[in-house]
Amino acid sequence: MKIAGIDHVQIAVPSELEQAALAFYEGTLGLKRLPKPEGTGDTRGAWLSAGNVQVHIGIQPLGFQPATKAHVGFLVDDLSATEATLKAAGVASRPGSDVPGFKRLFADDPAGNRLEFLQNA
Repeated sequence: MKIAGIDHVQIAVPSELEQAALAFYEGTLGLKRLPKPEGTGDTRGAWLSAGNVQVHIGIQPLGFQPATKAHVGFLVDDLSATEATLKAAGVASRPGSDVPGFKRLFADDPAGNRLEFLQNA
């Protein structure tokens, strides 16, 4: 077996925060909504496009716990502009230590899921 790449990641949110999460991912982050194919089994949540990777927002109605360590790392072209966009939307961000080849920062989505934003150094 050889893994060829990543098709999608799924982020869980509780049902009561579905609309806030979708507004964040679509409005604040600018991800584009994709049509869900028939047979996916759930009309809630959304499938979104982040470049060549999809981000699926799934609704976890019971026992939701935010992902505070596991996270998605979004590659951005301008980390300062990303930080300003988050701030303008009322989303606090926190710096991450730079790693070889990248500057980075962290923020949380409306459900408390950790997100990382990286810019090539």
